[in-house]
Amino acid sequence: MPCRVSRAGLEPSQRGGAGQRRSWGPASAAFIARRAGMPGLGVSGGGNPAAKGGSRGVFGKWKNKERVLIFSSRGINFRTRHLMQDLRTLMPHSKAGRAKILTTSKKKQDLYMWLSNTPQGPSAKFLVQNVHTLAELKMTGNCLRGSRPLLSFDPTFDKEPHYALLKELFIQIFSTPQYHPKSQPFVDHVFTFTITDERIWFRNYQIIEEDASLVEIGPRFVLNLIKIFQGSFGGPTLYENPHYQSPNMHRRLIRLSVAAKFREKQQVKEVQKIKKKGSKVLIEEDPTEVVFETPAEEKPVEIQLVKPESKPIVKDKKKPRKIQRKKQKKLFRTEASA
Repeated sequence: MPCRVSRAGLEPSQRGGAGQRRSWGPASAAFIARRAGMPGLGVSGGGNPAAKGGSRGVFGKWKNKERVLIFSSRGINFRTRHLMQDLRTLMPHSKAGRAKILTTSKKKQDLYMWLSNTPQGPSAKFLVQNVHTLAELKMTGNCLRGSRPLLSFDPTFDKEPHYALLKELFIQIFSTPQYHPKSQPFVDHVFTFTITDERIWFRNYQIIEEDASLVEIGPRFVLNLIKIFQGSFGGPTLYENPHYQSPNMHRRLIRLSVAAKFREKQQVKEVQKIKKKGSKVLIEEDPTEVVFETPAEEKPVEIQLVKPESKPIVKDKKKPRKIQRKKQKKLFRTEASA
């Protein structure tokens, strides 16, 4: 059943009707393969391959049975866990096999990714930065579950030997084997690997028209190469990135820059204080300043030795009259009510 990418990942939904995007058939897939320069792209007939005999249908046989194992170490956060789930969803051939993707986390804030071809190697270690999963991107892109992706690489991958090795490693891991039983015979999205600022930028786009216009689906992340090893998850070092800077060193430099700015401000304040002290001119006392000041006369201090007389208490003469009036009013009310 066709699937679409929603906010929570890939969910099953029907396609069809006027105004909706149609699914990609063999003709469209062959056209895109020719445009991408991949005439040997494995595309079988339309529909579900399982309905025509699965991997052993009339169009071909599933020969490359190598699969990709995606797993992680303990201590990863929720974003890393969601990224792993997105990669498993986009790669129908992900399971126990020879090529492996391992994600590790240090201090619960630094994410590292291992790409390895087991058991012989080689393997590469990356620092993963700027991770955005399908759930948080909320892009408008759409693709079928299990559809085969095109792999697009930057021209720099063919110029440097270590990038050429990484390109072959990416092809072995991210490309879906031909006639895989869990894959769909359609090509409706493309994985792009772009090199910018000595880093590899991964993006996933949907192909929405036959003129190869693209809309991003997700997820997205950036791979900062650390080392390439000859063996699987270790061995002799084949290449070490001279531009790599560890996250601890990066955070240390940020702290040092902040401390340097603080020290600079403190020095500026001290210089200003010294300038203010040096610019003050002490004025001598003026002898004529107190000429017109006349001191006030001092009043004699009187001590009262006799107790003051108490004031007489004056009674309120109107109070008895008020009481009498209240009694008369009360008597008048009782007579009126009777």
